[in-house]
Amino acid sequence: MEVMKTRTPDLPDAAAGTGSRFPAHADLNLLRTFLAVYRAGTFTAAAPTLGLSQPTVTAQIRTLEQQTGRELFTRLPRGVEPTPYARELAGRIAAPLDALATLEDSGASAAPVHLAGPSELLCVRVLPALVPLVAEGVELRVTQGLPEPLLEEMRAGRHDLVIATRRPRGRGLESLPLADEEYLLVAAPAWAERLAAPSRGEDGLCAALREVPLVTYAEDLPIVRRYWRNIFGRQLAHRAAVTVPNLYAVLSAVNAGAGWSVLPRSLCQEYLDSGRLTLLHDPEEPPLNTLFLVQRPGTETNPDVLRVRDRLRTAARDW
Repeated sequence: MEVMKTRTPDLPDAAAGTGSRFPAHADLNLLRTFLAVYRAGTFTAAAPTLGLSQPTVTAQIRTLEQQTGRELFTRLPRGVEPTPYARELAGRIAAPLDALATLEDSGASAAPVHLAGPSELLCVRVLPALVPLVAEGVELRVTQGLPEPLLEEMRAGRHDLVIATRRPRGRGLESLPLADEEYLLVAAPAWAERLAAPSRGEDGLCAALREVPLVTYAEDLPIVRRYWRNIFGRQLAHRAAVTVPNLYAVLSAVNAGAGWSVLPRSLCQEYLDSGRLTLLHDPEEPPLNTLFLVQRPGTETNPDVLRVRDRLRTAARDW
């Protein structure tokens, strides 16, 4: 595929005072490719955002390195690390290139916003919060999944925004805390009555729960183990009686009387209010899990991405 080459106006020396050089007339496509790789952290992840193949991206970076006479990236086992020269170059060209992209896109309608996150949170919190934007014409393409796969897909250009239950590792993806989610120890009322005892303390509750089936979404019990460690200060000694693929299924099983579990408040609050579930323990400070909103670099040129991002930040104040 032939790539149209556009020339930029004269650019200032990207490393003035350092003895490095920069061509007076740089290929705009090479600079765009460089910035995409700088932001994505890998040639492979940058390629789909540019509509290019990975070998083409590699070749363009080599061409730009030849033109500048400087190495731009250090190749690592997983991804690339920008050199000091590359960091300075990115600082000089990012704003002008983003502004140019905005001008080029100004005559077209905004692209759909690709949003991803945990299925339960999307259904209970996120999609209801975005209804006003949908009514105003914002188009959404929503994907559900676990944090690490979703963040890897974001690095490959598939998602604009990801709501993650942990901060992304490594560089290349910036995140901001969105909200804190409380986790609650719950069971159906019939089990709660059998567990109730006026003099039962935390030790008695932990012992009694060994006789009640535990329902969870994963065999290694990540949420329940964290609750036990933070609230009871001990290792969990239980095994799951039932494992089901997501927290909605856990909620359904616990509500039906299958046993007990630890669930996010957003998912089970309605069931607690209606009496379908009972809170088994009410610590002064329930364990919290921070939700992070991650935005893919370069999506600032889509105004609807910014509208969705800002709407979620506002709505999350009440979560």
